[in-house]
Amino acid sequence: MFELKDATMIYDIDKEEKVYAMKGIDLVLPDKGLVGVIGPSGSGKSTMMYVLSTLKKLTGGDVTYNGESLNSISEKRCQELRRSEFGFVFQRHYLIPYMSALDNAVLASLDPVSKARSKAEAIFDDIGIKKSELSKIPAKLSGGQRQRVAIARAMMNDPRVLFADEPTASLDHENAYMVMDCLKEYSKDRLVIVITHDHSIIKDADMIVEMWDGTVSGIRKNGGEE
Repeated sequence: MFELKDATMIYDIDKEEKVYAMKGIDLVLPDKGLVGVIGPSGSGKSTMMYVLSTLKKLTGGDVTYNGESLNSISEKRCQELRRSEFGFVFQRHYLIPYMSALDNAVLASLDPVSKARSKAEAIFDDIGIKKSELSKIPAKLSGGQRQRVAIARAMMNDPRVLFADEPTASLDHENAYMVMDCLKEYSKDRLVIVITHDHSIIKDADMIVEMWDGTVSGIRKNGGEE
């Protein structure tokens, strides 16, 4: 699905002292499954997510999605991909505070409202949000519940790729594992890419990409190493 070829991202490219966020990375990601991208702060893992999701363009090399170069497509095409094929979950839930859990999810849908509400209710049921909680505003939900509402919102348009950037960093362990269970279940038929610094939450990942100083320092698949 995704292939990085000599992928390089340089910040301050016009300055004498350049900052390399990614250095000549070659990487192929699967069509489905849970992929963890792990590394310390400044390792380039978030930059990789931005590049894969079309939020940033490489300064060198290329990245393709189903054979299409993301480095050469128009901004309109980038927006189409983000709207119809990509979903996003972040460390902060970014829910609208005065809207209910259900309305927060429906807001992201491209479907008519009635169809979207039915779909959202089904997703909430799958990820463990009770019907009695659908009418609650974010302030009345726990941290884990709010993050699961954010996941439901990201799933509303059946994205082929779900990007999750530090989705459990602000949660306790119990809620973190609950959120990861939701993402793992979704990854059975889709690609879920989780950016994290916490090895424990991606212990069940199908593939782990380890990053260090802008490079891929190791790849592990189903317990094995490449």
